[in-house]
Order: sequence, then structure tokens, then C-alpha cells
Amino acid sequence: MQNSKILIIEDDADIREGVRILLESENYQVTEAGDGRRGLELLEEDTDLVILDIMMPGMSGLRTCEELRRHSNVPVLFLTAKSQESDKLIGLLAGGDDYLSKPFSYAELLGRVKALLRRYQVYRGKAEEKENTEKYLELSGIRINEEFNEVYVNGEEKELSNIEYQMLLLMMRHPKKIFSAQNLYESIWNEPYFYTCNSTVMVHIRKLRVKIEKDPQKPEYIKTEWGKGYKFDAYGA
Repeated sequence: MQNSKILIIEDDADIREGVRILLESENYQVTEAGDGRRGLELLEEDTDLVILDIMMPGMSGLRTCEELRRHSNVPVLFLTAKSQESDKLIGLLAGGDDYLSKPFSYAELLGRVKALLRRYQVYRGKAEEKENTEKYLELSGIRINEEFNEVYVNGEEKELSNIEYQMLLLMMRHPKKIFSAQNLYESIWNEPYFYTCNSTVMVHIRKLRVKIEKDPQKPEYIKTEWGKGYKFDAYGA
């Protein structure tokens, strides 16, 4: 398999160089950009991960991510100097998949990178083994083509991020089962759960509802069981 391609968009040359050296030591193919506009120019169809600084002059990381999401589902790892929970949520709402607060250890960065790449490889059908061999999964008007990772709601195709896709697929495979935030985080992010991860799960549930529900404020598919978690409420299941 070809080594994964990673794009770093960071205005601090020292941080950019340090991250590049680390990733290249792990045999990743690395491309660098010092600002958002240049980063968008360097983004390629086969880019596997974008590491993106939030606080940049000119086009901010948030704006860069929003533009990127217009035509790509590549995972985005935000680097942020801010530690406020609200700032992290804004990053996730802008289309980011994960975030890492500065200063960070290289071990922590590498762990996040590997986790995101692993999930994206499964999402794009690169993994050699698949969890489910059935080509289609259909419930309550939602149809998933697992071979091509396509989602249709009442015949209309929906563009989901890799995390949104995996979250929906997991819950549709187990309709009416209640998944706690911890269940979802450990199953999809494949990382140890901490209480602060609740916000990460909540944001992605919200984004998924916006894409598949007629009225995200009154969801028909992804229901909240207060104090317990979330479930896919399929009729006929």
C-alpha cells in the first residue's frame, strides 16, 4: 500500500518543520503550506489527512476547513493554542475531525494521526478486511452502500464525513440499541474515553442529524435517550 499523504497547513515554520520531520520518520509523504490559501492549492484528491492550525493570519484555519469541506471529506486534525471547550467545538462544527492543543507532545500527535488515518482507510474501502460483507444496509428509508460508502435518504444521496458515516453505520447495524457517548467514542475514535469526549460525540451527532433528518430539532432516526445515549430508531426493526 502506498504511504499515506499528509498535508500540514501551519504558519509557524518551526512547528511545521518539527511535525514534518516526525511524520517523515514514520514514512509518511508530507506536503507543507504556510497559509490557508496555499494549503487549499496543495490539497490533492488522494491526500489522506490535513493537519491544520486554527490561528493563522489571513485565511484562518476555520475558514480554510470550511472551504476544504466543500469538495473533500479528508480528515482534518486541528492544532489550536486555545484550550477553551467552546473553541474546540467551533472547530468541530467547522468540519474538523479532531483537535490537539498546543503545546503537544510528538507522541500524542502521532497517536492522533495514526487513529485518523486508520479510520479514513476503512472509510475509503482501503482496509483489507471489512466488518460486514453485505453490500447494502437499508432501514427506515436510509440505504447504505457499504462497498462505496454511500448513504441515501429516501433516494437522495447525502455527503457524510468519515466519522458521520461510521457513526450512522454502527447504529444502523444495531437498531434500537442505546449507545452511550463512551460506547460511540471508543468504537469510532478507537481511543480511551474521557468525560470531555462527550462534547465531541454530541457535535458529530448534531452534524449527522442536520444531514439526514427532515427536522434536526425533532429527529426521526437518531434519537436521544436522556441520561443514557443515542439510538437509531428504525420502524420495523
